[in-house]
Amino acid sequence: MRFSTYKVCILIISIFAVNHAFAQVDTTPVTSVDPRLQEFLQNTQPREYTVADVKITGAAYLDSSIILSVSGVQKGQKFVYPGSDIFARAINNLWKQKLFADVEVYVTHVDNDKISIEIAVTERPRLGSFKFEGVKKTEIEDLTKKIGLVKQSILSENTRQNIRQVVKNYFEEKGFYDVETTLEEKKDPVYPNSNALTIKIDKGKKVKIDEINFFGNENVGSMKLKKQMKGTKEMTKMSLYPSRYVSPYGPKQVYSFNEYMKEWGFLTGSKTLKVLDPYFRFKFFSSSKFNPKKYEEDKEKVLKYFNAKGYRDAQILADTQVIQDNKMYVDIKVTEGHKYYFGNITWKGNKEFSDTILNGILRINKGDTYDASILNKRLGIEPSQDQYDITTAYNDKGYLFFNVTPVETKIYNDTIDYEIRVVEGPIARIKNVTIMGNERTKDHVIRRELRTIPGELFSRTDLMRSIRELNTLNYFEQESINPQPVPNQADGTVDINWKLKEKSSDQLELSAGWGGGIGLTGTLGVTFNNFSIRNIWKKEAWDPLPVGDGQKLSLRVQSNGKMYRSYNFSFTEPWLGGKKRNSLTIAYNNSKYHMGGYDYSTNRYIFSDTSSLTVNGISVGLGKQLKWPDDWFTINYILSYTKYDVRNMGLSYGLPFQTGKSNNFSLKIALSRNSVSDPIFPRSGSELTASVQATPPYSLWGGGYKPGKEYENVEYHKWRFGATWYVPLGRPTGEDKNKQFVLKLAAKYGFMGRYNKNLGYSPFERFQLGDAGMNTTYSLTGFDIVALRGYPIFTSSDPRVNPDNGTTSIMSDLFIIFNKYQAELRYPLVTNPGSTIYGLAFFEAANGWHDYKDYNPFRLRRSVGLGMRFYLPMFGLLGFDYGIGLDRLMPGQGLKNAGKFTFMLGFEPE
Repeated sequence: MRFSTYKVCILIISIFAVNHAFAQVDTTPVTSVDPRLQEFLQNTQPREYTVADVKITGAAYLDSSIILSVSGVQKGQKFVYPGSDIFARAINNLWKQKLFADVEVYVTHVDNDKISIEIAVTERPRLGSFKFEGVKKTEIEDLTKKIGLVKQSILSENTRQNIRQVVKNYFEEKGFYDVETTLEEKKDPVYPNSNALTIKIDKGKKVKIDEINFFGNENVGSMKLKKQMKGTKEMTKMSLYPSRYVSPYGPKQVYSFNEYMKEWGFLTGSKTLKVLDPYFRFKFFSSSKFNPKKYEEDKEKVLKYFNAKGYRDAQILADTQVIQDNKMYVDIKVTEGHKYYFGNITWKGNKEFSDTILNGILRINKGDTYDASILNKRLGIEPSQDQYDITTAYNDKGYLFFNVTPVETKIYNDTIDYEIRVVEGPIARIKNVTIMGNERTKDHVIRRELRTIPGELFSRTDLMRSIRELNTLNYFEQESINPQPVPNQADGTVDINWKLKEKSSDQLELSAGWGGGIGLTGTLGVTFNNFSIRNIWKKEAWDPLPVGDGQKLSLRVQSNGKMYRSYNFSFTEPWLGGKKRNSLTIAYNNSKYHMGGYDYSTNRYIFSDTSSLTVNGISVGLGKQLKWPDDWFTINYILSYTKYDVRNMGLSYGLPFQTGKSNNFSLKIALSRNSVSDPIFPRSGSELTASVQATPPYSLWGGGYKPGKEYENVEYHKWRFGATWYVPLGRPTGEDKNKQFVLKLAAKYGFMGRYNKNLGYSPFERFQLGDAGMNTTYSLTGFDIVALRGYPIFTSSDPRVNPDNGTTSIMSDLFIIFNKYQAELRYPLVTNPGSTIYGLAFFEAANGWHDYKDYNPFRLRRSVGLGMRFYLPMFGLLGFDYGIGLDRLMPGQGLKNAGKFTFMLGFEPE
């Protein structure tokens, strides 16, 4: 408060204690003493006063009326002094706005019960322009977003501290632990009452983890503990000298070379790595920066690993990080405690299953190393990758309200006895099954795939199988297929709500061009995977096509101008009759190829009207799902007829005749078992197939065959066997549970036979090996295409590929026997609902033989390589591979002639 002779501040002590505000105290004499101000100060009896006038000073840029309003002090306001907090509230209200560096309230004049007040403020500067120095452009962009600086915002001390803290945290995440941030401010000439801010950053040198040291672990090796730390890794190291670092927890564990030799450690890979670790360590694909969040998670993983090894009392007593010479040393001091084992396990409350059955599912015996996590997973209390546990066994019998609790009943020495208490609860039946989100697909198409049927007992296995069947349809986003059981224990029922989200499953193939002398070339193909033939004549159903009944319609037209044209049609009804999974497939194809060549005199292609190959084929297939040995099995019967009309070009195609007609009438029976989890990117399951395709034995009927017409009616029998497995490796990486390596293993075999040894093997339906498995014009003669990446199509003229043959005809490049083996490691890069992208590395081995006398299953052509797959809803599968044919490597030529780039479209080659 300001007097004529004294400048005195009132209530500063109380205000500073509450708000940490600061106001000036000044008792320096000015000129003379106003007795009324002295009386106001020295008055000890409360007296009512009225604010006669309020003046705002020091406000250069803010509106004085707004400051007055915020302060809460108004002209005419009455208050009691001493006793009123009018001045404290005024300072507090203004201080809360964070607009002022200082706030003072003065009483400038007293006239009886009327006083005049002055509110003096000092405005904070605002932020004008700002810039960063000492960091990269990308780092500036990141820091600008994280700090959130806005021009003309108040430049407070909190703002400055926030800048320093954000910069520190940002660079510590990148491994820089010696960051210095300097803030320089100067008046900004562009903006009034503003400071231009320069943020100078010195990152220092990047710090990497040089060593992770464990202390106190006597029975569990440090190397194994380090492997559990997925987010905290050591840097690559190559040195002839051991580290000089001394830990505050004492000397480090050292596995000496003498111990290594004494224990014959060179016969063990883990001991060899252990003795080399202080000197040679290769971590090229691991980040060695220290992340505090991941480090805390890794410490929990270390304790879980101790627990899994039976050390249930293991603890981390202390841990520290020491930085020396721009290297970090992470030290962890542990105590293992005693190692425990499972003792007797008894069951209580179980009626549906006997103790023997439950023990068989639990798979824990007395004397096994104690691991509470394994016990909980096999009881179904914790999630696991096991297909079958105690909870699943009860759920499959309808016990949805089942509950199980493991109780430690006795701990003696190093053994723990358990009593597992089971509350089976009532059996639950499915009451209502609701489906939501299907705008295109009709309810009956979805319901026929479900194993969750109203009135049936609840079964978790049936629920998971239903998820798999809906996913196989490929009509819905995989993430959306997540049923929600809603139990009602009062009446022993459960409702199951299927909330789905549809996606596009139709595919389009389109290409076009114009070739000189050839004419129009191109392909137009469409596949409708959720077609509805019953609504094809309903005009209102065409939006743009009649869909929703789960049928598949495929149309494809291909033309290579005057040289080649082809029409293909197929239709599949997966549920013939609508009650059982009996499929019907009808297919038709018509192709014609004209022989031709390039005429250099006219610079045009010339095609012969008298040399052609015409193929007409039709097939009808019936499929049925079996119930034995289990309902993963299906059997298919395919009756097909193909007519080949060859005119003056059979020998060019490798056929044993130049002109003629051949009829290929066959029946194929195929037995398969398919438990693959996902049709686009399988993560588990297998696919087994066995088939036989045969024609009638014409040459053994009646008078046999007529000379010159041996191939008028084609005869053969062909056997195919195949097996494919998908094995998930390790655990999902990152936050996405779908990011997991998957190993694909496959083996395939094909054999062709004949009825009459006096006839050669059929020139049709043989096997072609090599390349990417794409169809060519030569495939018109009908043969199975088996891909082998890294190789061209096997030709007898290439001794590196097929050195056993000396002939050069096309028919010599088609085999009656083939074997193929494949190992492929896959990793998903993108698993969005709209697309799937994954990378792969492969190893393949295959070969073909022309005669059973030459058959050698151990003589195979090998290849290795890398590839990518892109699944786009509209176009289907796109694939790129680069393979190296190991048997094509020639001395002195490197990989130039051994490598081959292949492309695939629409389907994965066989």
